[in-house]
Amino acid sequence: MSPQPDNKWLIAFAVMLPALLEVIDTSVANVALPNIQGSLNAGADEISWVLTSYLVSNAVVLPLTGWLARFFGRKRFLIGCVILFTFASFLCGAAPNLAALVFFRIVQGAAGGALIPMSQAILLESFPHEQQGLANAIFGVGVMFGPIIGPIMGGWLTDTLSWRWIFYINIPVGLVAVLMVNACVFDPPYLKRPRERIDYWGLLLLTVGIGALQIVLDKGQRDDWFSSPFIVLCTILSAGSLALLIVVERRQPHPIVDLRLFKDLSFSAGNLVMFMVGFGLYGALSIIPLHLQHLMGYTATQSGLVLAPGGVATLMAMPVAAFLMHKIDGRKLVLCGLGFGAYSMYLLHSYTLNVAFMDFIWPRVANGLGLAFIFVPLTTITLGNIAKEKMGDASGLFNLLRNIGGSVGIAAATTFLARYGQVYQNTLIDQATPYNTAYQQKISLLTQGFIASGIEAVTASKMALASVYALVGQQSGILAYDHVYWILGLAFVAVAPFLVLLKKPQQGKGPVTAH
Repeated sequence: MSPQPDNKWLIAFAVMLPALLEVIDTSVANVALPNIQGSLNAGADEISWVLTSYLVSNAVVLPLTGWLARFFGRKRFLIGCVILFTFASFLCGAAPNLAALVFFRIVQGAAGGALIPMSQAILLESFPHEQQGLANAIFGVGVMFGPIIGPIMGGWLTDTLSWRWIFYINIPVGLVAVLMVNACVFDPPYLKRPRERIDYWGLLLLTVGIGALQIVLDKGQRDDWFSSPFIVLCTILSAGSLALLIVVERRQPHPIVDLRLFKDLSFSAGNLVMFMVGFGLYGALSIIPLHLQHLMGYTATQSGLVLAPGGVATLMAMPVAAFLMHKIDGRKLVLCGLGFGAYSMYLLHSYTLNVAFMDFIWPRVANGLGLAFIFVPLTTITLGNIAKEKMGDASGLFNLLRNIGGSVGIAAATTFLARYGQVYQNTLIDQATPYNTAYQQKISLLTQGFIASGIEAVTASKMALASVYALVGQQSGILAYDHVYWILGLAFVAVAPFLVLLKKPQQGKGPVTAH
């Protein structure tokens, strides 16, 4: 039987717990990596697989969500994923070595991949059509709460207890989530288990294609991209598998990934916009902490304090965006959000080494406001006209495109940062010659200062040269960061014209309501 309208708030709370579990676990392990590395005696390259293994298995499961929900039954599938996620969390905390931890993280990522799209699909169906914006705002608040609390909680648990507790903390939350989902969530009548044969070829090609792509994006910069035979092999595997996937799934009467959804121009445009938002958002979030700690001398805690106001701004603005959805064309709200995102990158791209702590707060607030005004209306418009029986497939693809956009953004940002840093450093070093008056004055001033402090002349001269070289490194670094922020800002601007392809959801054609 279907849930009654009065239960929609209980359903919202029930499905937000699994989503929150998954979102927190994508970021909670980052701050504990040095402790895990020391505890398990792992190398710097090896320890990164604790993060990569989770992301790869997570990405593979995302587009399968709709099919798996129909095959197992949505309620049964969601409960099974939460149970497996919780059990895998216990195994991660108890892992005796790195190999075991990576394997259990793969299991945890596979179980967690379906939690967000399933929670989102159930939440949308539980609210009447006119409250879709409110439902997406509630979902967005939960999703954004994870990145705020995840690093803080992970750091506190690691420092206070041990890194193993960042996984053990999932156990009580997972148990509560299982009880809540079991009591409040029901499979709608239209969601029937398919009797057709399993699309094994689609499953294989999807797993290889998405998995290899995620590995390329995660390890490309570290392995110097196509200079590495492993990256070349993964690229060929990914491109070939995904191309074959498109051919195979178009001929399948019951495909494991319903690519026919992209025939809807509005759905395709919405996914493109979300891809570019993921590109700009995650790209910026990946380099801002590096900027603060490597160039500005901030601690990890201070970096967290810089990032947190952006999440707070998003939390506060999402209910406003949901309210405005009833008053203003959602496409205009998305355009406003893209403007906020571009403006935040514009502010960051003009910074020097002398900016104060508060100067970093305002771009983060602008970025947080932009995300709120993008997420709520874009999700509502993109998924608003999808048939209810296809909501799981559509939500899985929508979240997959956001995640892949984020992976591409992180890979691009780190690559551009390294490349432009080298270019600017070479340019500045070319200017640091004995024939440059400014260079001569700087060396002379530094040398005299070291001599005045009691250092012998030859040593003072060497220290002056070292100081100038360090200054060149800092200046080339800030120029590289400024350039990358500019590129990320262009991503928000470049995708704006595609908003004209989005269609407003039509009354009665969106997800099934709670009536």
